[in-house]
Amino acid sequence: MNADLLCGSLAEPSRLRTYSAVVLGARTPDQIAAATGLSPAVVGKAAQRLLKTGLLTASADGLQAVEHVFKEAARSNRRDPEPLDSDPARDAVLRAFIRDGRLTHFPTFPAKLQIVLEHLVKVFEPGRDYPEPEVNTILNSWHPDHAALRRLLVDSRLLTRTDAIYRRTA
Repeated sequence: MNADLLCGSLAEPSRLRTYSAVVLGARTPDQIAAATGLSPAVVGKAAQRLLKTGLLTASADGLQAVEHVFKEAARSNRRDPEPLDSDPARDAVLRAFIRDGRLTHFPTFPAKLQIVLEHLVKVFEPGRDYPEPEVNTILNSWHPDHAALRRLLVDSRLLTRTDAIYRRTA
């Protein structure tokens, strides 16, 4: 089941309440009506639709909720993210520290920090001079502590600094 069908199946309040009641243990239309305050006719119609879409199943024990469809819908709708690096090992490190184009926190292991810094420095053109305010603006788009990032990039010799002018090293 795809996410659109799943959401559409539960978009009607009577179907959502019916499904919720079954998840919480109601098995018969009378139990569902008592739990939800819906009329038996509305429960019957909602249950039919939920059975038809595969969110409920019927057995001798009564109605049962099919819960695995949520995971399946989430998985079927998920896109594989673009790799941050062509090397899978480096990509794994970058994914651990970068979310939605932002650095979440600084790696504590030097080798991982170096991988992250080597990735971040790519936003700077080689051979171009950057005044410090521009460097701060660029780095602030990655992490609020742009001063620490700037210092780390200089300390790791990925950027050079001369009179508040920064340049990416070759």
